[in-house]
Amino acid sequence: MNTSPRIGSKRRLYEEFARLGHALSSAGRLELLEVLAQGERTVEVLARESGMSVANTSHHLNALRAVGLVEARKEGLYVHYRLAGDDVDALLRLLRQVGERHVEAVGAVVKKYFASRDELEPVGRRELLTRAREGSVLVLDVRPRAEFLAGHIPGSVSVPVEELASRIDELPRDQEVVAYCRSAYCVLGYRAVEELRKSGRKARRLAGGLPEWRADGFNVQRSKEKTK
Repeated sequence: MNTSPRIGSKRRLYEEFARLGHALSSAGRLELLEVLAQGERTVEVLARESGMSVANTSHHLNALRAVGLVEARKEGLYVHYRLAGDDVDALLRLLRQVGERHVEAVGAVVKKYFASRDELEPVGRRELLTRAREGSVLVLDVRPRAEFLAGHIPGSVSVPVEELASRIDELPRDQEVVAYCRSAYCVLGYRAVEELRKSGRKARRLAGGLPEWRADGFNVQRSKEKTK
């Protein structure tokens, strides 16, 4: 049976959409995109953050680059990757939302491994903005230092979660602490809140992470300090 030009064009279009979906059909690639939503990274840093080998990380990045989801530039010996646009992060957030609403297994995992770890409702982004301006909370960024430098909530303090136990005395005891990390599924925020509460401090998580903060139109502050 002959295919009309109109149907053939439509089929080709959907084949390209399918290529995009195939590029996203990897847990490792989705994790890499989550890290890149925090800012530009080298292959080496991405490998370290994801726990994958440099070779495997490069393979995944090439697959994402082939469909236009990430871009790259070379500076000296390092290749730096970044999201191709804010709409890529929007796609990730939409994927999470659809999964939670319509995929039973996703909802079960979120409930078991995330919601059950903290009985207190997280602080909303607009509420945090108001309270931070009032000075009634300390905003704590618990992501790796490089991510803080690439972009953070204005006025937030950087204490990577692996340094929190040794630096916890730097934080006030008489002020509530609101911790944030990469996204709604980032375990760094949960770990930070647990550590802060064990020390006797009042602590809660921010709803979502920096990408959600940015997507709501709130300002993001960047540092001029350079990192690899």
